[in-house]
Amino acid sequence: MGNKDTSLPEIPLSRGDDLHNLKYMDNADLVLFMAGNQFMVMDDLLRLFQQEYPEIKRIFYETLPPGLELKQILSGGAKFGDIEIRVTPDVYTSVTEDAMKELSNKGFVNNYFVYLHNRIVLMVPEGNPAGIKTVNNLGREDVRISQPGEMEDITRYIIDMYESAGGKTLVKRIIEEKREEGNTILTIVHHRETPLRIKKGTVDVGPVWATEVINARKDGLKVEAIEPGEGLDQRDKVNYYIAGLRKVPHPENAEKFLNFIKTPQAQGIYRRFGFVPHFI
Repeated sequence: MGNKDTSLPEIPLSRGDDLHNLKYMDNADLVLFMAGNQFMVMDDLLRLFQQEYPEIKRIFYETLPPGLELKQILSGGAKFGDIEIRVTPDVYTSVTEDAMKELSNKGFVNNYFVYLHNRIVLMVPEGNPAGIKTVNNLGREDVRISQPGEMEDITRYIIDMYESAGGKTLVKRIIEEKREEGNTILTIVHHRETPLRIKKGTVDVGPVWATEVINARKDGLKVEAIEPGEGLDQRDKVNYYIAGLRKVPHPENAEKFLNFIKTPQAQGIYRRFGFVPHFI
């Protein structure tokens, strides 16, 4: 493939589980860049989709943070170890409208729409040994936090939650002061790292999507959720956006997926995993 392009964003080698069907990268019938926190839904969702559209046999999809996926789109690819992933997704999803507006302004998409919602909870070990009861408790000196980093779309909602709970003082305490103290530990892909850290006992709590606690418990992880409450959990703000990109190899298949995602059957799968459907 010649000299590697050093301008491409890098996908960490530890994120190989978020590159699905890499063998189809160069001959896929459909390429999907799905906001990573949907990873637990994708097997069931695509199984149903391919039952409806059996002609779409080869699907390459990513479940990385949408901020990283956005960088791939804008850069024309990404590096994963010695591999260059030079694909343009037929469909992209994000948890921020800013990403969609940027793609629209730069001519990558014409239209996008909301198809899903979620909310934030605090994931803690079973029994909640640190005694965390409120968002404000995260400011305590003895509480170790697994905190999503700036690349992840959930971060802005978490910051809003902190500010609503304790003002800019709490935001500074968690994001700056406790990070300097070593008790706020940033993630790259929080939906994998936070449950692992809780399992290993290296953190006491991590703000996550509610769906991730449900999935972790299904996987046998001994965790539970502390509810911030409806006034803090961002349920009224968290919108999932989806768009088909322009000038892609499989526009017809992209359109099929965009229509499928709205169906009661697809939305029902999301509901089963703890998401809040938009169309039913």
